[in-house]
Amino acid sequence: MKVSTALAAGALAMGVEAKNYLGFNSGATLANREAKFKADFMAEFKTAQNLKTAPGDFSAVRLYTNIQAYSEDDPIEAFEAAIDTKTEILLGVWTSGTDNIDKEINALKKAIEKYGTDLTDLIIGVSVGSEDLYRNSVTGVKNKGGVGVQPDALVDFINDFRKAFKSTPISKIPVGHVDTWDVWGNATNKAVLDAIDFIGVDEYPYYENGKGNGIENAGKLFNKAYEATISASGGKPVWVTETGWPYKGPDWDEAVPSVKNAQKYWRDVGCKYLFNKTPTFWYNLRDSNPDNKMKFAITENLSTTPLFDLSCDKVDDEEKTSSSAAESKTKTATSASKSTHASGSDETTMATATASATGSSGKDEDSTATATATGSGSQSKPTSASESGSASGSGSSGSGSASESGSSSGSGSGSGAGSASQSGSESAPAETPSTVVSGATSFTVSAAALAFFALFAL
Repeated sequence: MKVSTALAAGALAMGVEAKNYLGFNSGATLANREAKFKADFMAEFKTAQNLKTAPGDFSAVRLYTNIQAYSEDDPIEAFEAAIDTKTEILLGVWTSGTDNIDKEINALKKAIEKYGTDLTDLIIGVSVGSEDLYRNSVTGVKNKGGVGVQPDALVDFINDFRKAFKSTPISKIPVGHVDTWDVWGNATNKAVLDAIDFIGVDEYPYYENGKGNGIENAGKLFNKAYEATISASGGKPVWVTETGWPYKGPDWDEAVPSVKNAQKYWRDVGCKYLFNKTPTFWYNLRDSNPDNKMKFAITENLSTTPLFDLSCDKVDDEEKTSSSAAESKTKTATSASKSTHASGSDETTMATATASATGSSGKDEDSTATATATGSGSQSKPTSASESGSASGSGSSGSGSASESGSSSGSGSGSGAGSASQSGSESAPAETPSTVVSGATSFTVSAAALAFFALFAL
C-alpha cells in the first residue's frame, strides 16, 4: 500500500530499535467517576490483548497519571495490572493546574521501589503533560479549554522528571509531551520540542468542521495533520497518542457518528497509516463519561468481540482499486479540460511544519499549509452543557482539544487524586469527555478539560 512521505519520515526518525506499539488510552476513573482499581485495569488490558480480528498485538496502554484516583500520591493500580498482563506502559504525568509535579514523581518512585524491574521493564516512555499547550493557546482560552501550562513551565516539569529519575532504571526512557497536532508548528512552543525525545500527537478529523470533515475525507484530513506534525518535529519520533471516530452521538458539521463510519475510519487511518507502522494509542477501548454524547468505544462492555471487524486484510486491495479508479477518472478529466487535478491520494499534499496560523490553513485541501500557528482557530467544541463535579486534590484534570486550526480532540483524563478537597464547576460540552480537576485550588474547567475524565474513566 502507499505510505505518505511524512509517515515514512516518521518511521525513519523512530530508529531501527523502536517498536511500533499498539494500545488504547486509559484513565484513572470509571464512567461513574469512581476510581478504577486493579481489577478494572486488568479487564481492560485483557480485552485489548484478546480482541477478535485485531490487526496486531494491542498490548500497550497510555496512562495520564501515576497517581491512584482520590489518593494523595499512591501509585495507580494500573501498574500492578500491567505487570500481571505484561502490558507495556506509556506513562503520563499530569501537569495542568499545578506548579509542581512532586506528587506524580512520588507516586512513580513508590511504584518503582515496590515493583522493581517487573514494572520498569514494561515502561516504554513518559508523556509529561497532555494538551497543556493547546489549553494555554489563544484558541484554548477562547474555547474555555481549562487551565494549561506555559511552554517554559512545561520545560521545567520535563527537566524535573528527568532529574528525579536520573539514577533509576527508567533514566533512559524517552520523555515526550502529548498535544494537539497544530501546536507543534508554533514557534512559541519550540522550547518544549527541544526538551523532549518524542512528540505525542492527538488528532480527530471528526472535529475538523469547516474543512469537509465527512468520513470520506477523514483519512486525508488526518494525514495532512500528521504530515504537518512530522514536518514540525525536527526529525524527532512522532507517536499517535489519540485518534478515533465515534460510533454514536450527534453529527459534527459533515461528520456523522456510526459503527460503519467508525470502521471506515479505523481502516482508512489505522490500517493504512498507523497500525504496525508507528506507535499508536487508539481512542478508545471503552467510553467513560456518561454525559458525553460522543461514544468512541470499539467494543461494548469490554467484550472481546468488537463493534466492527478490526482486520486490515483487504485494505491493500481496496486502496489499489480506489487508486486505479481515481487515476482513470483523473485522466478522463485531464483530457477533457486540460486540467491536472489531484487523483485524491494523500501523498499529493505535503503540509509544512507550521499549519494553522489562522485556523483556515486546512480549508484548501490541495494546498500546502504554511505559516506559524497563532491560535486564531476557526473551530471549537461547544461549551454549552454545564455540569459540576468535585474531586480531591492533585490528580488529573481534563482536556479536550479543539485545535488552533480547527482540529479538536475528544479525549481526556481525570484523576481526582490528592488530599485537599476541592470542587469544580465544570462547563463542558456533552459532546466531549469529561474530567475531574486536579490541583490545590478550585477553578473552572471547560469542555476540553472535562474531556479528560472520559479517557481516564474509559
